[in-house]
Amino acid sequence: MEWFTSPDYWLSRLVFQRGLAAVYLVAFWAAARQGRALLGEQGLTPVPRFLARVPFRRSPSLFHLHYSDRFFVCCAWLGAALSAALLAGAGDQMPLAVAMVAWLVLWLLYLSIVNVGQVWYGFGWESLLLESGFLAVFLGNEHTAPPVLILWLLRWLLFRVEFGAGLIKIRGDRCWRDLTCLYYHHETQPMPGPLSWYFHHLPKPVHRVEVAANHGAQLIVPVLLFTPQPVASVAAGIIVVTQLWLVASGNFSWLNWLTILLALPAVDGRRAAEVLGLPRPPAPAAPPVWYEAVVLAATALVLVLSYWPARNLLSGRQLMNYSFNPLHLVNTYGAFGSVNRSRQEVVIQGTDDPVLTPHTVWKDYEFRGKPGDVRRMPRQYAPYHLRLDWMMWFAGISSAYAGSWFTPLIGKLLVNDRATVKLLRATPFPGTPPTHLRARLYLYRFTTPEERRATGAWWHRTLLGEYLPPVRLEETDQSERPA
Repeated sequence: MEWFTSPDYWLSRLVFQRGLAAVYLVAFWAAARQGRALLGEQGLTPVPRFLARVPFRRSPSLFHLHYSDRFFVCCAWLGAALSAALLAGAGDQMPLAVAMVAWLVLWLLYLSIVNVGQVWYGFGWESLLLESGFLAVFLGNEHTAPPVLILWLLRWLLFRVEFGAGLIKIRGDRCWRDLTCLYYHHETQPMPGPLSWYFHHLPKPVHRVEVAANHGAQLIVPVLLFTPQPVASVAAGIIVVTQLWLVASGNFSWLNWLTILLALPAVDGRRAAEVLGLPRPPAPAAPPVWYEAVVLAATALVLVLSYWPARNLLSGRQLMNYSFNPLHLVNTYGAFGSVNRSRQEVVIQGTDDPVLTPHTVWKDYEFRGKPGDVRRMPRQYAPYHLRLDWMMWFAGISSAYAGSWFTPLIGKLLVNDRATVKLLRATPFPGTPPTHLRARLYLYRFTTPEERRATGAWWHRTLLGEYLPPVRLEETDQSERPA
């Protein structure tokens, strides 16, 4: 079948696969470093407890066969090692079937982690990585030219990511329609980056232009991905530029980087190679019949499963970041259908005073990414994902988001649990654990340029009230909940 492959897209495939391997590497690295504290047998939301109440058919995972903290970490590091090998180009040195198995193992390992990850893995970019990783299994390697069907399915995935995000905005918060959402977004987003303060202070007309440009990039440009070249390449380039703008303005894990990678298969690889002065590789052999059959079967599966996300796009009650099956194949995506107008932060404080008095001195716990010390510049962590920091942002919006894990977190901090403390930037009690902890709710806003020049502070905070009253270790049972 001469139509089955397109040698012109060899460079697009190569860069996409190497980039995807890098994203996998970051994802597995984060799982290995954070898994024990968040999901371990003594973690905040233990996997064994989850497995006891959720059957395999609802959440397929290797960990239904066996779970231990050591096995979890071994799976994460195995995924990281295999990702590093594929990033280094090992996939192109393997026989085609072996390379496909390598990508399939990566997908299975990460699916196993996501499906027991509970609230910590409930983000849209987890499903996006799994769906992208599934399609990568069928992209082949240098032993065969890229299959046209999979290249089109990658465009279909990118279309759903961008168009879904555009629709959820237009259908959602009024500020997207009156072009004012960016008056607030840079300040209230989950984890601002080092440039977010500067983006926030751009003139309001610029913010309105940003929003209008975003609507164009997400509602018009994705349609052009399905047009002939070079228009499709231009559309992909516009998406890359808009995603880089988002990379500069905040921390959204690997969402933006993965979206950039998904745009690459829409780029005319032959012309890109000519522009870069890269020699064309030798013509690959014709794909084996078994490979064609497998790709056709995978394409048919994706087309069938596309019914539900396509219907969702047309629905007036559009779901955002939703998986219609436990394998996270062919999902629906979207972000920031509503934008907060103010930022509320939960600040955990401790003291080593044996008895509380009006003169008790409380010291703040500092997280790695979320705002705390008003003088500390926001840091850049993406594409690495600080899961606890993100959930603390949700906790500030509503204590309901913290119901399953906040009290266990307080309990771990009251005993200086080593794995939990490693998730933080600093503990004010590195030696002896605190005697009491409390949590308070603050209103945070970016300082004005004048305030920053005068104080050196990036943030200004105002106490709103109590989030969790002072507690001791013996009081942190599962019946306790933040106010």
